[in-house]
Amino acid sequence: MRIVVKVGTSTLTHESGRINIRRIETLCKVLSDIKNAGHELILVSSGAIGLGVGKLNLKDKPEDMPTKQAAAAIGQCELMYLYDKKFLEYNHIVAQILITGADFENETSSNNIRNTIDRLLELNVMPVVNENDSIVTDEISVGDNDTLAAIVAKKVEADLMIVLSDIDGLYTANPREDPNAEIIDVVFSITPEIYELAGTKGTRLGTGGMITKIKAAEIAMEAGIDMIIANGTHPENLYRILDGEKVGTKFRGRK
Repeated sequence: MRIVVKVGTSTLTHESGRINIRRIETLCKVLSDIKNAGHELILVSSGAIGLGVGKLNLKDKPEDMPTKQAAAAIGQCELMYLYDKKFLEYNHIVAQILITGADFENETSSNNIRNTIDRLLELNVMPVVNENDSIVTDEISVGDNDTLAAIVAKKVEADLMIVLSDIDGLYTANPREDPNAEIIDVVFSITPEIYELAGTKGTRLGTGGMITKIKAAEIAMEAGIDMIIANGTHPENLYRILDGEKVGTKFRGRK
């Protein structure tokens, strides 16, 4: 299978913005094992701005674009150093691909993204994709890595997209406010009611939230790709998903 795994900032960092070392070590170990089983993996990773904020000892994610870009430039180095170091321990090579929204709008650039990813996978290398936050502006931004992951999944004709977040899946109500909220196992179509359940905000250091995941699911589903939202607190959930167990919320792609 060709699988796109999107990892959110909340999975990679503590609330302080500092690296969650244990979680990253487990994630890299599980992804390496899945690669060893013969699957093609593309990792879409958030976390650059969050790691930059932590390294700069800033209290919150910056609001102004220059500081946000500076934090991303610092954090991107840290992020790729971590992935390179951890995946090498399991004899896997990673490659960085930084993308802006404009790259998908330009046919030549868009085809080059597909060709590069295809060749890296042929070479048994894991592409690590992120939005190029150090140069991106509102005009050329994809906006969030959930959407970016869905666009990449569609472009490379992935078989499955998995979004690891800080929540178990889509609920019938906000589980942080309603103790009777129940997880929705399967979604067959994105309706206004589904968007209403999504709410709005993401984590303090992240850019997404459930609403961006629903938008991503819509892109994936229209491309015929199943998308699953699962809790990234336990990266071992990836094993369970590939074993066919019910984990999180599955959005069924149109076949």
